[in-house]
Amino acid sequence: MTSIDPSLLLSNKPSTKNTGSSNLGKDEFLKILMTQLQNQDPLNPMEDKEFIAQMAQFSTLEQTTNMASMLEKFINIQTQGDSIIKYSEMIGKRIEWKNSNEETGTGVVKSVKKGDTGFELEIENGSFISVDNIIKVSNADS
Repeated sequence: MTSIDPSLLLSNKPSTKNTGSSNLGKDEFLKILMTQLQNQDPLNPMEDKEFIAQMAQFSTLEQTTNMASMLEKFINIQTQGDSIIKYSEMIGKRIEWKNSNEETGTGVVKSVKKGDTGFELEIENGSFISVDNIIKVSNADS
């Protein structure tokens, strides 16, 4: 009967650790492709079809990377809590506000600005109201 050497069993093998990224990025892909081109056999060069296929893979990888980057930027813009565009919809609207001293007022929004403490709305008399103090928004003609 033949016995199996225990050193050949997978459970007895030391574990290996990967020291690098397991993701192949566009820079690494291009380096591999250039190395492959530089070290190819001059008597048996790479087929045109193979080269075109690899370039198409590289182009696809680059476009996918660009699309992922743009999508990430788009998501960041969409998920930001406060933006001047969000408050620009209030221009021309009538607002009512109440400040920390319980003083109230109304006015039509003329412009929006980002101040040191947050966004502020300028009303027709030239004063600025913090968006945190707004209690009602309505059409200016109502």
